[in-house]
Amino acid sequence: MNSMDQLVASYLATWNETDPVARRAAIEEIWAEGGVYTDPMAVAEGRDAIDATIAAVQGQFPGFVFTLAGPVDAHHDIARFTWGLGPAGGEALVVGFDVAVLAEDGRIGRVHGFLDKVPAGV
Repeated sequence: MNSMDQLVASYLATWNETDPVARRAAIEEIWAEGGVYTDPMAVAEGRDAIDATIAAVQGQFPGFVFTLAGPVDAHHDIARFTWGLGPAGGEALVVGFDVAVLAEDGRIGRVHGFLDKVPAGV
């Protein structure tokens, strides 16, 4: 496993971390100070907003987990990967595609998220 694979695994783990203190520590470790997360439904600028966005998604989909849905494709300071969100061990109800761009310090600087499959009413 290369470092970009490990970073993506850590990134997805933050989305699954339900303990607020542990989640915040993970965000501090992998996100650059001015990191920005964007997808069609949210823009989160900075670690506080990223933390709040993750908490909101967990509240909307209680008990669901994010899983990597294929290999991480990376070059230079950019990675793209597909993920699924669903019940543990079950079919993903939400599927997305993220592009992560590293900051100069090697942490995540930006994530551009795309939603490929979203259940009706979300």
